[in-house]
Amino acid sequence: MKRKQWAAWLTAAVLAVGMLAGCGSGDSAQSTKDADSAAQEAAVSADAEVIGTETEEDDQALADHVAALIDAIYVQEWTEETEEQCAAAKEAWDALTDEQKELVEGEEADPDYFGRDTGDASLDDPLNGDDIGENEILVVSFGTSFNDSRAEDIKGIEDALQEAYPDWSVRRAFTAQIIINHILARDGESIDNVDQALQRAVDNGVKNLVIQPTHLMHGAEYDELMETVEEYADSFESVQVAEPLLGEVGDDATVINEDKAAVAQIVTAEAVETAGYETLDAAAEDGVAFVFMGHGTSHTANVTYNQMQTQMETLGYDNVFIGTVEGYDGTSCEEVIEKVAAAGYTKVVLRPLMVVAGDHANNDMAGEDEDSWLSMFEASGSFESVDTQIEGLGRIGAIQELYVEHTAAVINE
Repeated sequence: MKRKQWAAWLTAAVLAVGMLAGCGSGDSAQSTKDADSAAQEAAVSADAEVIGTETEEDDQALADHVAALIDAIYVQEWTEETEEQCAAAKEAWDALTDEQKELVEGEEADPDYFGRDTGDASLDDPLNGDDIGENEILVVSFGTSFNDSRAEDIKGIEDALQEAYPDWSVRRAFTAQIIINHILARDGESIDNVDQALQRAVDNGVKNLVIQPTHLMHGAEYDELMETVEEYADSFESVQVAEPLLGEVGDDATVINEDKAAVAQIVTAEAVETAGYETLDAAAEDGVAFVFMGHGTSHTANVTYNQMQTQMETLGYDNVFIGTVEGYDGTSCEEVIEKVAAAGYTKVVLRPLMVVAGDHANNDMAGEDEDSWLSMFEASGSFESVDTQIEGLGRIGAIQELYVEHTAAVINE
């Protein structure tokens, strides 16, 4: 019961006691009046006492309760209680006032968990249906809780694969349970994790399974995917895993391939057009440098980002630079700023080298905090202007076609 509801209930209860006392005494009307007066005074006193407890501490306690519920579902493991926990967190959040919602702060929780508008979730399709048939293409992504990006970037790739292979059923799986839980709690959209998607395929009698990862590289997420797939391999007549976007990693920063060359050309052309230039050279003459921000990883596959820088240089893209959020191997924001400034460029366009334009693109790259790439480039004082393009790779038609080609390579086998 809310505090104001409790105060009203207590007032009514005290008044009721006074009325009963007056009626049961058998005395004169004056006795009843005195009893009513005393009851009213007691009610006013009780109401004031309850209202007095409506302190900031009470608001914070309610906000802390919601924060604890959010932290409980901000985990990478699904359990039988997960769905109930997600529903409970959303219900508790909805019960807060706007002022109380602003106080929500936990180890992972903040007001944006439920409160940030990331677009219309109804435009997405979780692709978690049964009636799959014998042939399935399972598209495995890390995932994003940004609704617009999920619909444009991830769903864009899935739709392209379904169009290319109408006789196959395309289904979805995310590897990040944290993101799955976030979407379920906030939007009520249920997305399979990899285990659930593979079990769904088994239960539906799928014989031929093709898995298309939307990951950029053979990194940690890819390795974990392969381990999980191995556990289900005997459940199908055939299981094939297609290449991620940038293909094989290679041993060092000099190793490039056709996939990296294609992606480098596609994303650069997209950035140049979006910035309003006819060619990359025209942008360079105007002093513009394009900086692509990847995620970065402690996995050995992190060398892929250095290979992409090599690829840009091999193509003659001297005003294109590659960096990462994690900043391994010379790809930190500070190091990229130094490189761009030393090369003499005075204008910068930031764009994510990521399949989705989610949290990293919106916050780490283009956010208002002082440690975002946008803020750090501006704070350096080295550039006349710093602009951002918050668009994921997955929405680009030519990138979608690369994924289709990777899927075709294993289907044709």
